[in-house]
This record gives sequence, C-alpha cells and structure tokens, in this order.
Amino acid sequence: MKAEARDLIAAMPLPAVLIRWDERIDAANSEAVALLGEGLEERHFITVLRQPVLLDAIEGTLRDGAPRKTRYLTSDGRQDTTFDVACRAVTLDRGPGVLLTFADVTQMEQAGQMRRDFVANVSHELRTPLTALLGFIETLRGPAREDAVARERFLEIMGNEAGRMERLVGDLLSLSRLEAEERVRPTEPVDLPELLRSVLSGLAPVAEEAGVALIPELPGDVLEIAGDADQLRQVVVNLVENAVKYSGRGAQVTLRLSEPAYHPRLRAEGVEIEVIDTGPGFDPLHIPRLTERFYRVDSHRSREMGGTGLGLAIVKHIVNRHRGRLRIESTPGKGSTFRVILPLRAAPPRGEDA
Repeated sequence: MKAEARDLIAAMPLPAVLIRWDERIDAANSEAVALLGEGLEERHFITVLRQPVLLDAIEGTLRDGAPRKTRYLTSDGRQDTTFDVACRAVTLDRGPGVLLTFADVTQMEQAGQMRRDFVANVSHELRTPLTALLGFIETLRGPAREDAVARERFLEIMGNEAGRMERLVGDLLSLSRLEAEERVRPTEPVDLPELLRSVLSGLAPVAEEAGVALIPELPGDVLEIAGDADQLRQVVVNLVENAVKYSGRGAQVTLRLSEPAYHPRLRAEGVEIEVIDTGPGFDPLHIPRLTERFYRVDSHRSREMGGTGLGLAIVKHIVNRHRGRLRIESTPGKGSTFRVILPLRAAPPRGEDA
C-alpha cells in the first residue's frame, strides 16, 4: 500500500503531502519538495508547515475526518505567493491520514487586488470633481444665488470639473475597447509622415499658447506601416500634448520619425517615432510605473493640467496591439524622450515565425 500511495502522490500535478495518523509525513511529491524543501518524509508536519491556520486544519481533519480548506502563504524569492490548501481524510494501512494539496492562486489574488485598486482609484478620481460640483451647486442655491460674479466663476469651475469627469470616463472606455482588441493585430496601411504632420498641425495652437516650439523631423516620402490610423494618432497626440503641457514656456518639442531599419527588440524591420522635449525631465525611478493606470509623477500638477492619469496606459495598450515597443528616457533638468518602435508589416499567418 505504501508503494501505491507514493506512486499516487508522485503522479499528482499539484504539490501534495500525505500525513499519517502519527502526524508524520508519509510521502511528498517533487512539487511539494520544491515548495517546502528537501527531507520531508518522516518529519512531524508541525516542523514543516508552521502556519497556525494550516496546522489547525490538518489536526481537525485527522481528528474528525471532515474535509477542510485553508491558505498557505510563502515567497518564491521574487514575490509573495498564496496557495489554497485542501485537507482530505484518507485511509492508510494502520489508520487514518490526511492528504494535502496546494493550488497556487497567486495570480488570481494579484488580479483581484488589481481590480480592487482600480475601483478605488476610479472612485477617488471621480469623487474630487463630484464633491466640487455638489459644493458649488449648494452655494449657488444659497449664498451666491444673487451674486452674478461668483455665479460666473463657479459655473466656469463646474464646467472644468465636469469636463474632467467626461475625459476620465472617455479614457476608461478607450482602455476597455483596447483591452478587448489587444490580441487583434491591425492591418490597414497608414502613412506615418502624413499622420504625424496632421498631429503637429492640430496641436500647433496648443503649443503656441503654451510658448513651446514644435519641431518636425519627418521624411518627405510616403512611409506606410500596417496599423490603425486613429489609434496611432491617439498615441502621438498624447505624447506630444504631454510634452507641450509639462515642458514649460520656452521649451522645444521635437517629433522625429526614423527611416525603416532592423530593430532587434522587434526582431523585424520597423520605424521609430520619437517625442523629445527640453523640459524639466523627471527622476528615472518613475519610468517603470509610468504606464500604470492613474500613476503620476506629479499628481497635483497633472490634475491642474486636466490629466486623467490614463494617457500612458492607453499608449501602452495601443503600442502592444501593434506589436511594438514603448521606451522612455528622462534626466532631471535635461528633458525626456518617449520612443515608440513599430513594425512595418502585419504579423505573419498563424503557423509561421513572427
């Protein structure tokens, strides 16, 4: 029976541990050894599984034979990990035992935490303008009812706050659509130089008002890639507009498009769109988190500028959909460079190498 039990435990795809009636570990598979360490067999389970909730579950199942489920928390050296542990009573040659199986639910826990964080962030972003709107409405109904000057000022602020909520909802809807389409590679031909010139033309009034010079460095010939013109326009508008807003008066923003060349990161021929500014820059430690939803280098200034905190997250999803790469460089006092690398051609048919 013992050989059969060992074979059964070894064949399980999840980490599995068999505990005898004398509270010693009878067998453990290789997955359990990788999780809990070497030399498990014949050790008392308390010396291996030291977490009180798990020990209570094992002792309870040994005592009454009822199945139990609990959690086991550990670390793989890179991150905290969470396992669902099932305790099930089994019958061995000389008495009862308990079979433990460990199911890794770390990714599910992380996804759940991301959802909770996302809801909390959205609620926070909406609460501020909603609170402002409710406060101004109450004031306009009361003390400022007959104050024309205050009424005009409050209405302007209310319009700005409502616009901010509208932009936030619009960006959330854009993210939702992008996530739904992210695995579908766009294939329509897009003339990049023409698209970039159109973006610069549209943002010229914004740059002039901000006192920022827009400098194009674009090839004169047609340069087509496979893509979604509207989404690529959204990427460039977002990057150039951010550079204009945050560079400060007297700065320069250069929009550069490279000639086609082989890019090792793509393992294919591609082009680079670069947005280079001479603004204040920021600490590179922020770069890994810049494309997270609602992450801001300077949250107060971003809100003042009308930012939703979702722009670079949208850029990342669009670039991913085009099978491209986004690279960010910045040095405090020396400006920033946002580089989008895009492949020239659509993905090959399924079954061929990319």
